Amino acid sequence: MESLLNAPDRTPEALNALPGQIRAWALELGFSQIGVAHVDLADAEAGLQAWLDAGFHGEMHYMAAHGMKRARPAELVPGTICVLTARMDYLPATLAADWQQQELAALADPARAQVSLYARGRDYHKVLRQRLQQLADRIQAAVGPLGHRVFTDSAPVLEVELASRSGIGWRGKHTLTLHREVGSMFFLGEIYLDLALPPSEPVTAHCGQCRACLDACPTGAIVAPYRLDARRCISYLTIEQDGPIPEALRPAMGNRIYGCDDCQLACPWNKFAQRNALPDFDWREPLGHATLLDLWAWDEAAFLKRTEGSAIRRIGHARWRRNIAVAIGNALRQTLPADLRADLRAALTTALPDASPLLAEHIEWALRQSCDHT
Repeated sequence: MESLLNAPDRTPEALNALPGQIRAWALELGFSQIGVAHVDLADAEAGLQAWLDAGFHGEMHYMAAHGMKRARPAELVPGTICVLTARMDYLPATLAADWQQQELAALADPARAQVSLYARGRDYHKVLRQRLQQLADRIQAAVGPLGHRVFTDSAPVLEVELASRSGIGWRGKHTLTLHREVGSMFFLGEIYLDLALPPSEPVTAHCGQCRACLDACPTGAIVAPYRLDARRCISYLTIEQDGPIPEALRPAMGNRIYGCDDCQLACPWNKFAQRNALPDFDWREPLGHATLLDLWAWDEAAFLKRTEGSAIRRIGHARWRRNIAVAIGNALRQTLPADLRADLRAALTTALPDASPLLAEHIEWALRQSCDHT
C-alpha cells in the first residue's frame, strides 16, 4: 500500500489493491459507495435501441445523436478499460424521519409549490463533477499518467446500467437504481479509466412483485416495469420539454413545478434512504416550503438570483413561469378559500398582458380551470 501512496505503480498487485484505497478516498470526498464495471455492455444495446425507436426519449435528441456510443464506453472515450461508478446520497442531514409523509402532504396541498427533493440544494452536476475530478486526481497520483474522463449526467452514458453492473444497486421498475440498504435517493457519477481494475460484484434485484412505483406515477409514464416513456414523465415535462406542455397531461401534474418524486416516495426501499452531511445538499429556502404565489412573484432577475448555483436555473424563467401557471390552474380546480382563489386568479390575470405567447397560453388554460370548477 505504501507504493500506492508514494509512487506511481501499475503492477497487477497494485491495481487489485487500488479499489480499496479509492473507496477510502471517495468516502473522504462525500461519496457513499463506489464500484467498478467492465465496458462490455453489448447486451444492453437492444433495449436502448428499442427505447429510442419507440420515441420514449421525446425531445432529448442528444440521447439518439450518439447512437450506440451510450452502450460502448470504449468508443465514447477511446482507451477506456473500466468504469468507476460512484453513488452520492442527497437527502440533507437535517431531514425529518417522516420525510416521505411530509412530502406526500405537500403534494396534497394545492397552494404549495412542489420542487423535487434533489433540486432544493446546490446543483448536483457541480458537486459531483468537482469531487469526481478530485478522486481522479488522487488515482492519477497513485498510478501515474491516467487516461480518464468524468461524467455526471452530462453525456451519453448508461448510468443505471453501469451502476447495476458494478454493484451500486439494481435497476428498479421505475428505471432508477435501487439499493436495499439505501433506496434510490442518490446521484450517480462515473469516471472512465484506462486502468484494468477488478470489477465489482453486481447485486441481485429485490423488487419482486411490487408495483408501487408504477401505480404511483401521476401520468402513467412508467408504461411497464423497467420501461419509462419520458414524454409523459413530469420530470421531463417540467425540465426538458421546450414549448407547451401537452394539455392532456397538465391536470395530472398537480403542484409539481420542477421534477417529480412520486415513484420514489412510493418505493418501500426508500424508508432506508440515507442523509448526506455535505452542506451542498441543504435546502435553499424557500424551495422546501414555498407557495405557488411566492414563486410566481419572482421576476427574471429574482429567479436568476435565487437559483444561482442551482440545477433549477437551467430551465430559465420562461419555463419556470410556464410550470407554475399549470400548477396554479390545477389549484384552481380544487376547493379553495375564496381569498386564495381570488389571489391566484389575480396573479394570473395581472401577468397576462405582458406574457409571451407560450406563457399566455398556459395562463389562459389555468384561468379556464377556475371557470370550470367553481
